[in-house]
Amino acid sequence: MTSVDQLSTDCPTNNPAEGARRLIDGEERVLYDGYWIKTYPVPADTLEAKKRLIEGLTRRLFNHTEHGLNIPGTRLAEAKAAHESETDPARKRVKAAMLAGAYFNRATDIFRRLVELQADGIEISSDDALMRECGQCLLDAMALGRFVLHRSGEEGIDELWGEPFRAFSIPLEDFYESRYIKIGQTMRDIDKIANAMINNFSVIEPFSAIKNPVRDFANAAKIKAENLRTDHDIFEVWSQLVTAAERLGNFTPLPQAIEKRQPDLFGHRISDGLLLIRQGRDLIFYLARARTPMPKSTRDYIERCEVYLNSGRLPFIPAPLPA
Repeated sequence: MTSVDQLSTDCPTNNPAEGARRLIDGEERVLYDGYWIKTYPVPADTLEAKKRLIEGLTRRLFNHTEHGLNIPGTRLAEAKAAHESETDPARKRVKAAMLAGAYFNRATDIFRRLVELQADGIEISSDDALMRECGQCLLDAMALGRFVLHRSGEEGIDELWGEPFRAFSIPLEDFYESRYIKIGQTMRDIDKIANAMINNFSVIEPFSAIKNPVRDFANAAKIKAENLRTDHDIFEVWSQLVTAAERLGNFTPLPQAIEKRQPDLFGHRISDGLLLIRQGRDLIFYLARARTPMPKSTRDYIERCEVYLNSGRLPFIPAPLPA
């Protein structure tokens, strides 16, 4: 299995443009953000193919967002009424997220029925009333996506909310290409986080051995970001990611004589440093699984690393305010 680092540095590129394709070790890859990303065959652009894709994207979305949003499409009217009648800002934010989930499920329900009608020999045109309603449900869900948080509670991942609508409204070939772009951006952010961890921690004596476990985990995360659960290599890919995460989470500061809860000789609180390392591990894990950038979380984490290096303490992070 070729590592992403090898693909981004060892390939003869001749300065190819973004979106260039190469056959590498018998496998087609596409270049985005400096990474040669694994490609997948594009299925025929049919209603059936789009139905399967939208269903998969909807499951993926609920898998990465906060709990409680998978509201059946049959309860759309109830969800809408609950949201409209709510006056408390925090609860209204949650109910907006639940309404978004109901809209997504209603769109999936409609698309499923359209495919069944087509299978029965009924021709479905692009301007069919049900097609228009399906598209509107996806648009409404996407508009509410800003109220939805990632399962970590740190930020929204708007890109996931837009994907089902893009899959519905553009050719599948274009949709696949848009996913490669996002995977490249995800790999870029994984490396940003890993570099911030290495640059800020490796100059602090108790954490001077941090480079290898961070780099091993980041490389495993980038490989996971380009692989699907249905891939033949997933058993190696996933086990490699999990064990690398465990090694990083179990990192022991040096020297061994330093008590974890006491500052080092230069004033760095060791317990804060260990917490920050685990926060970085978790964030990289989120990115690898969602295969979508999380720019706010990435930016905030890099800033926390810099604050810790300069002050020896983690900055106080207030609880997030409702959208």
